[in-house]
Parts: sequence; structure tokens; C-alpha cells
Amino acid sequence: MEEISLKAQQLFTIGGYNVTNGLLLTFVVSIILITLSFVISRRVSIIPGKLQAVAEMGVESLLSLMESTLGSVEKAKKYFPLVATIFIFILVSNLLGIFPGVGSLWMENNGAEVPLFRSPAADLNFTLAFAVISVLMTNIIGMASVGVFKHLGKFFNFSNPINFFIGILELISEIAKIISLTFRLFGNVFAGEVLLTIIFFLAPYFIPLPFMFLEIFVGMIQAFIFAMITLVSIALHTTSHEH
Repeated sequence: MEEISLKAQQLFTIGGYNVTNGLLLTFVVSIILITLSFVISRRVSIIPGKLQAVAEMGVESLLSLMESTLGSVEKAKKYFPLVATIFIFILVSNLLGIFPGVGSLWMENNGAEVPLFRSPAADLNFTLAFAVISVLMTNIIGMASVGVFKHLGKFFNFSNPINFFIGILELISEIAKIISLTFRLFGNVFAGEVLLTIIFFLAPYFIPLPFMFLEIFVGMIQAFIFAMITLVSIALHTTSHEH
């Protein structure tokens, strides 16, 4: 049975920077999304084809959801790129993580064989980076929307001891959000990776298929949850903090 590593394994080094199997698949995801974006943008027409129709349905569904959460179509269109990028990138990363060849292609490194590809979200660095981006960007959006001092006043309020204590709790909740987002995504994807590895070892033919469909569902749900938490944070940070 192949070794299950908690962290992504190093493949090679470029300019003193270690490239891991999780990072390599992240590059693949980036190339796929950039290529699809280029192809779709070049084929946009008044009468949509199948690919454009699917893309438009996805955009309209997400915009409708964002509009109902943020309360206006202007806000939905303004913050759509951030929420959509987070959702699509994590979704494609999760789906490619269970794609045939991921985990089964190996290369030798320092006398040991390591998987060539690994699901990006099974690397804690990937999920931590997205969690920091989500929390940092939603706070920057809040400062741009209601004002820097007004937004920071939610965390640092010296008007009275009670408001000061509440502000500290708000600050702790933002830090806790980073931890929660990081380990929720990492835990679910890594657990699925371990499950599929064990199932394929015990029964390598048709029995793992239901578990693969389960992992596809979990990957979609986790991408959706991550994006929705970001969306709700935007909604909270872009409203006035009068009370």
C-alpha cells in the first residue's frame, strides 16, 4: 500500500524554490482555467453555442445568488469576480484531485518515489492561502465600502469597555475564520484522498466508484461553502456598523 503523507511531497527545485506535487497540480489548474477563459472569450456570440450557454447559465445563477445575499445587483456584479474565482478555482482543483492519473503517476526524488500530482486542497498551504485571501479581501472591501476608520472601528472601539470587548471578539472571529476555512477544506479533501487510497488498495475495480462520486459531491460542496462564506463576509462588511 502506498504511503499516505500529510504534507505535499517535494518533486524538484527551481531557483531554490521547492515545487511539490500539490503545487504542480495547482499550476495545471491555472493553465486549464486560463485556456478555457481565453477560448470562451474568443467564441462569445449573440447566439450562444453549447459552451457559452453553459457558462452563461453558471454566471446568471451565481449572480442571482449574490444579488439575493448582497441586496443589489450592482454589488453582485462588483464582487462577482472574487467570489466566482474562489469557487471555480477550488472546484476545479477538487475535481482534478480525483482525476485518473492523480496519485497513480510517480516520479523518483532523492531515491524515493513520490506521486507526480496531488489534490491542491490536500495541501495545507493551498487552503491557508485561500483562507487568508478570503478574509483579507473581504476586510479590504469593507474598508473601501464603509470607510477605513469606520470598518476598523468594529474591531477597535474605545468608547466604553463593553464595545472594546466586543471589538476584540470580532477581531478574534476574523482570525478564527482563517483557521476554520483552512482546516475545513483541507480536512474534507485530505480525508477523501485517504479514503480513496484505502478503498483502491482493498478493492481496486468497481467498488471504489460510489466513493469517487461521493468525493465529487464533497468537492463541489466544499467549493460552494468556501465561496458562500466569502460572500456572506462581504455582505456583513459592506453594511454600516451603526449598532
